[in-house]
Amino acid sequence: MPKQAKPLTARQVETRKKPGMVADGAGLYLLVSPAGTKSWIYRYQLAGKRRDMGLGPANELSLAQARDVAREARRLVRDSIDPIEARRSKRAAVEAADVTARTFRQCAEAYAVSHQAGWHSAKHGRLWLSQLAAHVYPAFGHLPVTAINTALVTQALEPLWGVTPKTAGALRGRIESVLDWAVARGYRIGDNPARWRGHLQNLLPAPAKVRRVEHHAALPYAELGLFMEELRQRDAIAARALEFLIVTATRTGEVIGGRWPEINIAERLWTVPAERMKAGREHRVPLSGAAMVIVHAMADIRQSDFIFAGTYPGRPLAHDALNRELHRLGRQETVHGFRSAFAQWAAERTNYSFEVRELALAHAVGDAVVRAYQRSDLFDRRRRLMNDWARFCAQPAGTGEVVHLGPPPVAERPA
Repeated sequence: MPKQAKPLTARQVETRKKPGMVADGAGLYLLVSPAGTKSWIYRYQLAGKRRDMGLGPANELSLAQARDVAREARRLVRDSIDPIEARRSKRAAVEAADVTARTFRQCAEAYAVSHQAGWHSAKHGRLWLSQLAAHVYPAFGHLPVTAINTALVTQALEPLWGVTPKTAGALRGRIESVLDWAVARGYRIGDNPARWRGHLQNLLPAPAKVRRVEHHAALPYAELGLFMEELRQRDAIAARALEFLIVTATRTGEVIGGRWPEINIAERLWTVPAERMKAGREHRVPLSGAAMVIVHAMADIRQSDFIFAGTYPGRPLAHDALNRELHRLGRQETVHGFRSAFAQWAAERTNYSFEVRELALAHAVGDAVVRAYQRSDLFDRRRRLMNDWARFCAQPAGTGEVVHLGPPPVAERPA
């Protein structure tokens, strides 16, 4: 019968200096290296093969703790389980769990990076994340995405739901998108707690019922002649940009971001690239006589690549410059409201079709199938519509006359 090793004592473990392995019994050994460092080894045999399993340094693992670890390893060996392989599997599982333990904020930022190519502007991406940072991250941005539940989602949304339902609704959609992305990436499983249909709609009132939708304040089109008369008296680049926005029925970002290479003077055409359009599609804008007068005026004082240059060299007008110009004239309406005025005028005072009017506003017409077959942007009819709109805008205040603007002199396209 093999001689049983005499168990070690804590004092022996502490004072042992001689290099080599010292048995404690039942396969547990203290290993002393030539350099004097000490560690624990569990020696076992499985399937006829001897293996040594390192348990850890003796200065971190006491004798009693080493015996406990060795006891658990012996239990695995009795069950024909290799304790070294079991430990490797456990470590791999922990490492895998650590890789997938993403916080909601990390997932949101990764989602933004993966989708930024599909957003129509960098500003949209910044706004997308900044609203999450302001309203969602304080509630659960730091938590693992696996921990996000309905209670946390409603906790973030409820303070906004009755005050700014539009913002709250947008945030709900963003949370839902991030959590869907996390599921697709394998960072979480289960239903989406931010889902509206069949879920949050049972806990929160529909945004449309919380508060009446407030549309952009628009100048009545009947007052446009008086306003344009006042606007033309203003000697400022922002005033010309606002006038250009009105007669082209475009948006603020499209106008202040406009560059000279987008203008074709000979064709009286402004082509706004897809990346600067809200719908993400290139938009051809026919330039009326009134619009061309402004183009020529800006060409005469050209200061940069931007049509409407800002205060700083190489920069366009500030985004709020047109609203400030509007308020200088004592108006409380919004710049975006001029598009509403155009839409109302075109619907009530002209015979142009709905499709022509909507395309003039760069709106999508019909569903995806209709758009697939309707490839034309009805440019010629839109040119006639915009010419009529420009003439209406030039109508003298207080009269029923319509001033017909002649075509501007042909000039070379700016270099």
